[in-house]
Amino acid sequence: MKKRKKKVFLRRMRLQLAVVMVAFTVCLVFLIARIVYINLVSGPKYKQRVLNQKGYNSVTVPFKRGDIIDRNGTVLATSNKIYNLVIEPANILQREENKEATVKALKEFFDITDEEMTDYLKDEKSFYKVIRKKLEYPEVRKFKDYCKESDEGRKVIGVWFEEDYVRYYPYNEMACHLLGFTVSGNQGLSGIEGYYDDELNGEPGRTYSYINNDFNVENRTEPALNGYSLVTSLDIEVQKIVQKNCEEYMQLLETKNVSVLVMDPNNCEVLAIYNCHQYDPNKPYDTEPIRYQFKNEENGNPMTDQEFEVALASMTDADVVGDLEEVWRDYAVSDNYEPGSTYKTFTISGAVEEKKVALEDQFYCQGYLQVADATIRCHHVTGHGMVTTVQALEQSCNPALMQIAKKEGKEDFDKYQKLFGFGQRTNIDLNGEPSAATLNSLVYDVDSLNSVELATSSFGQGVTVTMMQLGTAFCSVINGGNYYQPHVVKQIIDSDGNVIENKKNVLVRKTISEETSDTMKEMLRGVVVNGTGKKAAVEGYSIGGKTGTAEKLPRGQRKYILSFIGFAPVENPEVVIYCLVDEPDPDSQYFTSTGCILFNMIAEDLLPYLNIYKEETDNTDPFAGGQQITTEVTTEAVEEQPAVFATGTDAQQGP
Repeated sequence: MKKRKKKVFLRRMRLQLAVVMVAFTVCLVFLIARIVYINLVSGPKYKQRVLNQKGYNSVTVPFKRGDIIDRNGTVLATSNKIYNLVIEPANILQREENKEATVKALKEFFDITDEEMTDYLKDEKSFYKVIRKKLEYPEVRKFKDYCKESDEGRKVIGVWFEEDYVRYYPYNEMACHLLGFTVSGNQGLSGIEGYYDDELNGEPGRTYSYINNDFNVENRTEPALNGYSLVTSLDIEVQKIVQKNCEEYMQLLETKNVSVLVMDPNNCEVLAIYNCHQYDPNKPYDTEPIRYQFKNEENGNPMTDQEFEVALASMTDADVVGDLEEVWRDYAVSDNYEPGSTYKTFTISGAVEEKKVALEDQFYCQGYLQVADATIRCHHVTGHGMVTTVQALEQSCNPALMQIAKKEGKEDFDKYQKLFGFGQRTNIDLNGEPSAATLNSLVYDVDSLNSVELATSSFGQGVTVTMMQLGTAFCSVINGGNYYQPHVVKQIIDSDGNVIENKKNVLVRKTISEETSDTMKEMLRGVVVNGTGKKAAVEGYSIGGKTGTAEKLPRGQRKYILSFIGFAPVENPEVVIYCLVDEPDPDSQYFTSTGCILFNMIAEDLLPYLNIYKEETDNTDPFAGGQQITTEVTTEAVEEQPAVFATGTDAQQGP
């Protein structure tokens, strides 16, 4: 009997088997690793795809846009929950008994007509049909209570409520230019809403209704992620004080526009911004706010209601939106203008800092100064006579300022223009600030500061600024020379109140020394005590500031921008109030001191609110000190008027 041969794995065969096993193991490990990777990284995406394939319904869960809150916790903008009424015709039509109960309830609680109901139920296979939008909770609660508590209500099927949010501004038009508004899709436009749109917005969730393997309907919800809220530097009470006084003031003086900027000079936080042409961000497309832009062509009077309706009917949608954009625009941030004599503050600050002039230096004003082929006149047409540097600011003397700028030199003049931020963006965290290129083109640089340009720029003619630029620069003059980036948001917090980010004060650079700053504060106090700003004085408070008068282009039309920027108290400034009046009626008795009067009205209410207490104020000239000043004409303060700028034989009005 033969013996069977024993099968033996040859070495080559064992090697091949080992290679196969290793390859198989590697592939298996790779596949497991790949599955784990896909599950970790892309799992939610594929899960959603599977659910979409299995499901018959998928509904977005809206997020709540974050609130905007003032510095004291008052809510300025929020999102209120609303409800959309959804029906499922496919379910409602399954049984006649349920259909009758459901139709009856819908008609009773939501004023749905028979015709509407018939139309809604036409799509017999639909599981999702929105039939009412923006319902408030009391309406929804009544319906739900009925369905839960009554026998007939328990028969209602195929009805549910989809949650949504609508933006709400509790104070209506108050602080509208600061806040901005939103349009459909939670898109922020203008102001804080536009600048912080990404932070305020969240991420939507989704609810899936799908049929499982047992053919039962199951629901799964991925919750929405709510947006962050913003704690701002704004104070709604300050805003109310500013608005109340501006409205009272505009009853005294007819004007095109009034704008006010209120800041904390120690960190450039914005407390309030007011522009007189306001709108309600709850209904930003309402056309009533654009009415001021329409005049009767025959007599120049405001249009009647009927005339306004006719004018609107003839306009295209694009024209209407263009006029609305004029209303939405924040003048204090977006608009450029010649500042006039408020700019003298910065001319003198730079000259004193560079020691190009001393306070006791004297300059002669005969009512005009010849610069190259231009005759540039003072607002005090008979001249101030001999004035010191201090009196040049107090009396707002153009010829003296031109002489100071000449001593300072165009290199240093341009240096301080840049240090004070003119021709540059402030980078305020609000939408609407002009581009750097635009702002840079609105001032003369060292290469273009010829003798005439240097002379006129010294007193704020030819140079163009924004209120935010000038207000921020002024803060640095009186706070020790610290130029801070202006801002309106202090904190970003989540929906539970946890701090996500603290917005720190950003010190951009030094402008002048603390010594020069102290000197300028006293000089600016002299403007109110002895000079053109007397009507800005508030009894019991030490006030400093500077007046400004600028004639708009084209010259000679009697159209002016008058302003006053002031602060209190002088020794330790706590607030800056910048008042600007665009095109006041030049025939009004309030014309020449319009900025000062508005400042006075606001400050009288605002300073007590800010807990700035009255004190014994010394209203003597801080720089007199027994010094004898020789004057050939008078140095008595006069109301600042536009200067006359003449070239050759053609005279024209100038700021």
